[in-house]
Amino acid sequence: MVTRPPLASLCPADRGTAEIVLAEILNNISEHAYGGRGGPIEICLLWEEMGIACTVIDTGAGMPHGQLPRGDLRVHPDAADLSEGGYGWFLIRSLTSDLRYLRQHNRNELSFRIVLGQ
Repeated sequence: MVTRPPLASLCPADRGTAEIVLAEILNNISEHAYGGRGGPIEICLLWEEMGIACTVIDTGAGMPHGQLPRGDLRVHPDAADLSEGGYGWFLIRSLTSDLRYLRQHNRNELSFRIVLGQ
């Protein structure tokens, strides 16, 4: 996906940011919304003056309580205690702006912007 427009024209740092954000979102959809069984995902990317406007739509389970996770960064005193999970939403929230979630007609719609040159 990052080798196609509009992401292909980004500088390596911005393309890396987009790749991290989209990978975290797609992984969350696969693991949580679809429960690992798979399903359709629509991705719309639009070039804007200050960045890339993104919308990701799926038909999996909705977010708990209809809200996005807070994405707080957990601090672990011992690096060996680092577990998988819990960091994706921190990354998504840190690397995007205008993050919004809507559940409508059995569809999840996540929209956000990736600001370029951060």
